[in-house]
Amino acid sequence: MGILDNLGDLAKEHEDKIEAGIEQAGDLVDEKTGDKFADQVDQVQDLAKEQLDKLTGQ
Repeated sequence: MGILDNLGDLAKEHEDKIEAGIEQAGDLVDEKTGDKFADQVDQVQDLAKEQLDKLTGQ
């Protein structure tokens, strides 16, 4: 069992918390920048969620 398997297992256990963290981080950036980069922040959030789905096998 490799390190990626371990990360995948941990990500599966805490997927809801990780997704909430991604949203909170994006909201914080939007708040601090006055939504100036909202489109880019949304793209990064979507990419992060896609990678999480790949890691968890969904």
